[in-house]
Amino acid sequence: MLTIFQAIILGLLQGVSELFPISSLGHIALLPALLHWNIDQSSDAFLSFVVLTHLATATALLIFFWRDWVRIIRDMIRSIINRRMETAYARIGFLIVVSSIPVGILGLLLQTKIQALFASPRLVAIMLIGNGLVLFLAEFLARGAVGGTDDRKLARMTWMQSFAIGLAQCLALIPGLSRTGVTMTAGIGSGFSRDNAARYAFLLATPVIFAAAILKVPHIIAHHGEWSPAIAGFLCAAIGAYLSVRYLTKYFQTRTLKPFATYCILAGIISLVLLAI
Repeated sequence: MLTIFQAIILGLLQGVSELFPISSLGHIALLPALLHWNIDQSSDAFLSFVVLTHLATATALLIFFWRDWVRIIRDMIRSIINRRMETAYARIGFLIVVSSIPVGILGLLLQTKIQALFASPRLVAIMLIGNGLVLFLAEFLARGAVGGTDDRKLARMTWMQSFAIGLAQCLALIPGLSRTGVTMTAGIGSGFSRDNAARYAFLLATPVIFAAAILKVPHIIAHHGEWSPAIAGFLCAAIGAYLSVRYLTKYFQTRTLKPFATYCILAGIISLVLLAI
């Protein structure tokens, strides 16, 4: 269904836009429509390719944050054995579990309806504009926030705050709304700086994306007769995601979400115009 060239473009696009707060699903839904590629975006084959590129993104995140995940998993196990929360990493791990619950439940319940949204590029463009507005809201909430990545501050998050961030993440099931964008906005709304909110968003994305992709592995195998485009897309998504998270963890230490907000609004408006032609 996809050529190797198309798979490379979509793989790079997914890997980069999944971590930039500009919606990977939105871009993957819009680009084929804007370029008039003859692709059935609501088909099982296309959706399995999208899931595969998400698995590549999660793999890149795991590689980048591997030291953090070793500490988190080790300290969570120790906390369970000793029956007390002993470190900031253990608490962050359990907070991530709480934040992952809402999107896990809704993703399973609504996966068929979500899949159908890929066939509606105009709706995706409108949601992209909405994503830009959400990012401007985050900047309004971030006024006066003191920067600096500090895991001890993240560990002081309440269980209700972590659940609220998880609820916000559910919005990213809609193509056009960014997982990074909505979780960062919720994190900033909970009192965290941009870089702390981004760090939690990236850590939270890893198990959520992995779990969703692993559940679809049999589906991926069943619907990919030609593996060359799939492999090309996977590798490009992984490379794009790794370079993106490496850049963004430094970017949010000193800079804002405003450029991404402006881009999303302009991209959404331009897409609506082009789709109407």
